[in-house]
Amino acid sequence: MTQTSSTHTKPGGWWALSPLMVFLVLYMVTSVLMNDFYKVPITVAFVVASCYGVLITRGLKAEERISLFSAGAGNKNILLMVWIFILAGAFAEGAKQMGAIDAAVGLTLHVLPGHLLLAGIFVASCFISLSIGTSVGTIVALAPVAIGLAERTGIDLPCMLGIVVGGSFFGDNLSFISDTTIAATRTQGCRMRDKFKVNSLIVVPAAIVVLGIYVAQGFSFTVVKEAETIEWIKVVPYLLVLGTAVAGVNVMLVLLLGIVSTGIIGMLDAAEGAGMAADAFFDWMGAMGTGITGMGELIIITLLAGGMLETIRYNGGIDFIIERLTRHVKGKRGAELSIAALVSVANLCTANNTIAIITTGPIARGIAERYGLDGRKVASVLDTFSCFVQGLIPYGAQLLLAAGLAGVSPLSIIGHLYYPFCMGACALLAILLRYPKKYS
Repeated sequence: MTQTSSTHTKPGGWWALSPLMVFLVLYMVTSVLMNDFYKVPITVAFVVASCYGVLITRGLKAEERISLFSAGAGNKNILLMVWIFILAGAFAEGAKQMGAIDAAVGLTLHVLPGHLLLAGIFVASCFISLSIGTSVGTIVALAPVAIGLAERTGIDLPCMLGIVVGGSFFGDNLSFISDTTIAATRTQGCRMRDKFKVNSLIVVPAAIVVLGIYVAQGFSFTVVKEAETIEWIKVVPYLLVLGTAVAGVNVMLVLLLGIVSTGIIGMLDAAEGAGMAADAFFDWMGAMGTGITGMGELIIITLLAGGMLETIRYNGGIDFIIERLTRHVKGKRGAELSIAALVSVANLCTANNTIAIITTGPIARGIAERYGLDGRKVASVLDTFSCFVQGLIPYGAQLLLAAGLAGVSPLSIIGHLYYPFCMGACALLAILLRYPKKYS
């Protein structure tokens, strides 16, 4: 999610950020206090916060305020996410209807030892995200399989989703083809391979710690393996999705290929059996319709968040917080901390880690030049903290997508996001302890 392309903003203050506070209090704080993630529907929380954001916007007529909000909701990046959500819903339900998910789950249980199931899913998520450079694409590919594994093994569903979402940020943060890596290195004027070296020294220890946690947790439950024949032909849609994603194909084309393959294989399977290919075709169409409809709430949330965040940007909320965070910087440690806080708050206000880096990158470079910071370390700080925050906000595309596919609350997943928490802790320690010393 991001703001519109308009560059006009008004002088801001804390009030400019208040729509975000209204949402966080109404949805997150209330859910935690009531110990019920469904007490306040996230759609209602966004409607209230959005209406409030429109009302407090100054200097515009009512029609202009609504147009401003609509421009944010209709931003090209917002709509791109909507198309991905639609295709992801169609693919997930189509794959489920023709048996691809059951086949993929059966293959996973057959290949991985029970005690390494959690660790195996985490490694797969890290590898895929590192290969394709996008957390959203990784979640699209792996979340349905994780959901099926949770149903078959009795493992907590939010836990399985947390593994996939957490691992997806490993590659989002490190991959050479990730938007965040490209944005961070370009704004700081350093080479991607140099940023990769510094960044890996900071986050790879976090990944190793989390992998150890999942290995240890794997011994605490028993997975009963049933003797079953793996239907390899039904695994093809997932192998096709994973293969094309790793090859760098656009995520929308990846999903379209997956959708078409589920239909073709479903009809071929019906023709070989006692069923009719025509019936299989209409079942496939019906399943896709169900999947698209099931994404309705997710799409509404995405549009509302885009509009609300645009009112924050227009009212000067982002400019205000940037000015406040850079006012009292002293020393290299303080400079790096201010950059980390800067990109983190910008990410909270935009719900898009790439846009947060682009927004704050030039300011971060100015701070780096003033205090003699290494551009490679600064690029790593920008990328790591933006991914850390993006992985934890319940209105970010990644958590919304995973929650939408599984039909759970985004808040229920946050407590299981071990890797983003550990990544953030390691990044903070790297600043406080001046690590790695060569780049600090």
